[in-house]
Amino acid sequence: MRIFLDANILVSVLNKEYPLFSYSARLLSLTRYSQFSLITSSVCLAIAFYFAEKKHGTSAARNKIALLLEHIEVADCGGKEAKMAIQNKQAHDFEDALQYYCALHAGCGHIITNDLNDFYFAQIEVLTPEAFLMKYVPR
Repeated sequence: MRIFLDANILVSVLNKEYPLFSYSARLLSLTRYSQFSLITSSVCLAIAFYFAEKKHGTSAARNKIALLLEHIEVADCGGKEAKMAIQNKQAHDFEDALQYYCALHAGCGHIITNDLNDFYFAQIEVLTPEAFLMKYVPR
């Protein structure tokens, strides 16, 4: 199962933002199971780095991103995705549309985000970390 992680999931883990941290961290722990592939984009990583750097400093932010990169895949997010995002009249936020097409082209069946309203136009399943874990990960 290929799962796309939105930037706010990464930020909540890197900055230990409660109450979001608990479910986001549990979601990231799924990398130890072969049936789950966690994917994000370079744009999401840049956003996560920005917020981690503000809270923890440059060196700690670099280390946190490096650790993430050991466990998650980075999907291509280039010209094709940008063109599709800008042409999508339903999507009002370019960055969200960019992430959506990145997820779609990476073969993801799910987008995990803490803000479901960002992906109202999506044709693939969009869930919060808590909802995803309850639906797809047995206890």
